[in-house]
Amino acid sequence: MSNIKITTDDFQKFREFFYRKTGIQFEDTKRYFVDKRLIERIEATQSADFRAYFTMLRFQASEAEVQTLTNLMTINETYFFRESYQLDCLVNSILGDVILRKPRGSMIRIWSIPSSSGEEPYSIVMYLLERWAQLQHYDVEILSSDIDTRILEAAKRGVYGARAVHNLPSAYLAKYFKKASASEWQISQDVRDSVDFSRVNLVDPLSTKRFRNIDIVFCRNLLIYFDAMSRRDAAQTFFDAMTPGGFICLGHSESMSRISNLFTVRRFSDAIVYQKPL
Repeated sequence: MSNIKITTDDFQKFREFFYRKTGIQFEDTKRYFVDKRLIERIEATQSADFRAYFTMLRFQASEAEVQTLTNLMTINETYFFRESYQLDCLVNSILGDVILRKPRGSMIRIWSIPSSSGEEPYSIVMYLLERWAQLQHYDVEILSSDIDTRILEAAKRGVYGARAVHNLPSAYLAKYFKKASASEWQISQDVRDSVDFSRVNLVDPLSTKRFRNIDIVFCRNLLIYFDAMSRRDAAQTFFDAMTPGGFICLGHSESMSRISNLFTVRRFSDAIVYQKPL
């Protein structure tokens, strides 16, 4: 058992530092989770104690340890076709509205953040291939981002266990996946190649400035980890990245109306989403 202790003052200092770096706010209820991972990294870096580790964390020029710790602190649990009613809405309603303002052959840009291990962006690809008849007439670019570099590498590999694929129709599993082991499946190279993965920190303007002319954003179950100010900043970031008339989909427990007045509510038959005014 480790002799390293994280005091309440240590926890508070780290919580404030991590919030400034990522926009993620740890509540007191996450204390055990945070302490455990801090102790892991203090021991792994052979730091004498929290104070020594925290000094290194703050002043390391490369910020490599900040990234390592971020990878440990972020939660990446998802599966294919999660909250599929929004994917239904994408192909049944949202894309039809988007192409009213675009000539055939033009670009449609969809941004999925956080990517987690890739289930969401790959689900979007399969929905487009199987259920959007207009796909042949438009150049669709799918971007996907996460703050966790480790999970991005997993997304690029595209290897999944039974829990991740449990919602997939058997026909999709047979068509788009191959067995990687007795209990794992790998999504096809063609699907993997259709998604552009990148590391993005939503609270870092340098990290998000290349995202412009985005028509549709999927940002589901991320903003619940932010406080009110960080949520407003994230809404502004998305607003600046999106085309007029673009749409953003949030998680089922999230409401843009409680975050920002920049977007208007759009009620489609499959889902409620939010739109940047024209």
